[in-house]
Amino acid sequence: MRDEFIWVEKYRPKTIDDCILPESTKKTFREFLVKGEIPNLLLAGPPGIGKTTVAKALCAELGVDCYVINGSDEGRFLDTVRNQAKNFASTVSLMDADRKHKVIIIDEADNTTHDVQLLLRANIESFYKNCRFIFTCNFKNKIIEPLHSRTTVIDFNVRGKSKQALCVEFFNRCRDILTKEKVTFSNKVVAEVIQKYFPDFRRTLNELQRYASTGSIDTGILATLGDAKIDTLCESMRDKKFNDVKAWVQQNLDSDPASIMRTIYDNLTGIMDGPSTAAAVLIIADYQYKSAFVADQEVNLLACLTQLMMECNFK
Repeated sequence: MRDEFIWVEKYRPKTIDDCILPESTKKTFREFLVKGEIPNLLLAGPPGIGKTTVAKALCAELGVDCYVINGSDEGRFLDTVRNQAKNFASTVSLMDADRKHKVIIIDEADNTTHDVQLLLRANIESFYKNCRFIFTCNFKNKIIEPLHSRTTVIDFNVRGKSKQALCVEFFNRCRDILTKEKVTFSNKVVAEVIQKYFPDFRRTLNELQRYASTGSIDTGILATLGDAKIDTLCESMRDKKFNDVKAWVQQNLDSDPASIMRTIYDNLTGIMDGPSTAAAVLIIADYQYKSAFVADQEVNLLACLTQLMMECNFK
């Protein structure tokens, strides 16, 4: 089965206790389980941190029927909500003697339009007797206020001391997975992979599986883990060499585009003259925002670099 090959699915946590979360957040979900009921939820936080996994684990442990809709599938989303989801939400499961609420999980809800979110708000009110809704999103500011007020908002962003604790927990989880998959690995290299992609657990595990295809995860992959160097990129942008900029992007696709933009931002005063730094901040902010939902990250990054090249003066 495909799910048995893909590690993120094969090792997806099935219970709240197995999920890697700050203890305070995990406590909140445990309380829902003790009560045997959940409110309408809005789970917000960066990609790959486990929002959908938590939603599915809650439903599994409560023993409730759930229906998952992907908010990114804009073409079919409205029809799905109006038809299948409406039918699902409006009926009580005949298999459930306790008449527990069903749950609809709206994944990536921040990719839906304002009108769609208004429709979802109406559904929350219409089916409250039979159904609960769990929304997941990367950017909660893209969710309309009426949905905020009708849900319990739980922030998955990792801050302060909890970051180190989660890194350690995920490090141990990765070691356990690699051991089960009979992959030879270096603790140092696994730690560096986690450090690079944290808190995106999904990306981390996908990268480890990719590196494991060579038979081992050792210091031989460290060269591919380093952050993209922008020195040659800035030279090409200063000299208006578009083809060289495009080639640089293609050679550094393994690096996170948002991280590349952040690296440029962190070095603005050293690579651009004064007036251009302000314009560069606006350009970078615009393309970082777009990176959350564009279809092709390579094209988006190249567009950002091209605009910087054409509109800013490099030293």
